[in-house]
Amino acid sequence: MSKRPIATEILRKTEQPFTAEAVFDCLSDVVFFIKDTAGRYAAVNQTLVERCGLRVKEQIIGHTPSEFQGALLGMSSEAQDTRVLTSGQAITKQLELHRYPNRNVGWCLTTKLPLFDNNKVIVGLVGVSQDLRLPDMTSADYEQVAAAVGYAEKNIAAAPTVRKLADVASMSPYRLDRRMQRVFGLTTGQWMLKLRLDIARQQLIETDLAIATVALNVGYSDQSAFTRQFCRATGLSPSKFRRAPRESQASAKDRRKIATGF
Repeated sequence: MSKRPIATEILRKTEQPFTAEAVFDCLSDVVFFIKDTAGRYAAVNQTLVERCGLRVKEQIIGHTPSEFQGALLGMSSEAQDTRVLTSGQAITKQLELHRYPNRNVGWCLTTKLPLFDNNKVIVGLVGVSQDLRLPDMTSADYEQVAAAVGYAEKNIAAAPTVRKLADVASMSPYRLDRRMQRVFGLTTGQWMLKLRLDIARQQLIETDLAIATVALNVGYSDQSAFTRQFCRATGLSPSKFRRAPRESQASAKDRRKIATGF
């Protein structure tokens, strides 16, 4: 007997539908959720509740992200949900920068899967976003990639390729990828993207540099390409990201209104 029928039989015997919510409540570095076809939360873990600055799950259940995060923070998640719900195509380990109403900001890998009923009709989606771990800079793996990391950080405006970084580390791109994943939890390409966008994010927040200049500083000769990549990872265009702290604070009143209703 295959594993899938065994699991199905076990789940049929459970007292209540099994959502894995209680399991994910134990994981502080993972955000977990189930949404219906309207993009409303049907189940969440406590980590998501706390990162949204709320107290209990009931403050989120039945709401869309925009209703308690504000339009600016919620719209990118909702647009992503719509793509999954309409296309039936999963999103797997997409590198994203999440901004939460409690001002937490962090990189994560997001996966969203459509949920189907017995007739293959989409009835919702399930997703997780796992925080990137901090690298262990004392490990042997880090020592082997340190030269490539240092080179990339010093030459980010030149947008070094994975091949170039592998040459600096005196190994093949494949071997470099393996070690980067062990150290950072990312492929070399994903790590490079994160480095470029981290520097861009810092410059957007801390300086008044033109967006075109920021793009050049992190290795993009084409501002539109930079904007597309930045938007894909953060859910916001560079200009909207710059305004986000002010607009996020403005939405705090709406979040308090939801919170006081429970």
